Amino acid sequence: MNTKKLLLKLGKRFPKRYADMYQDRVGLMVGNLPKKVHKIILCLDFDWEVYSLAKEMQPDIIITHHPFIYGPKGKVFKTNPSKEALYHACEEKGLVVYSYHTNFDAGEGGMNDALAEALSLDNVYTPKAEPLMRIGEVRDALPVKEFAVMAKQRLKTNYGLLLPYGNKSIKKVAIIGGGGSRYWPVAKAEGCDIYISGDVPHHVRRDIVNAGFNYLDLPHEIERIFMPQMRKILLEIDPTLDIKIIDHERLPEVI
Repeated sequence: MNTKKLLLKLGKRFPKRYADMYQDRVGLMVGNLPKKVHKIILCLDFDWEVYSLAKEMQPDIIITHHPFIYGPKGKVFKTNPSKEALYHACEEKGLVVYSYHTNFDAGEGGMNDALAEALSLDNVYTPKAEPLMRIGEVRDALPVKEFAVMAKQRLKTNYGLLLPYGNKSIKKVAIIGGGGSRYWPVAKAEGCDIYISGDVPHHVRRDIVNAGFNYLDLPHEIERIFMPQMRKILLEIDPTLDIKIIDHERLPEVI
């Protein structure tokens, strides 16, 4: 498929202006875009492990969720020489890396819609105060701990950290995949019974406890759903695309 046409279709669904709201760097990370795309690798993060596979497979493009270079290139390379070496290795091998991050999170049918669907939420909507967030309702209300176990299972992770200091029964749920803990006040203001996100620091946990709210901290790796969701979207655009998913994320060991 023509590369420009493919990126244009994806760009209409996940425009860069969504990422601009979060001062996020998305789009082309390294390499020169080919005229046509047929073979695609999808991964959550591009690193040396993916590079080792990609240099053998020689895809036309590698699409990641997390930006390979997050921030000004010179600043990143100054603090991370391994990433600079990987960048130059990609240039040498002709590998192209392109990222969809918060624009995919906020876009229709993207990350947070996929997570809401995995939880089987009904009446899903996006609150005006936070474009990343999705809010919906479970079909039958559940006790808070039962809901937490269910969410952990459906989002395919082996652990979660629950702050059960709000309503004892869960009906209305808010979610942002990844590190969206600071947006919990939006979920509370929308009348949600619980908010799901990840990477919550201590001081935010204290604020949630003091506010008498429920929060379920699930690891950043629940964003693995990016790969099957993006694959589905790409095949809707062109069913002939050859797409390889590399899921090399490793959850911490619970001890």
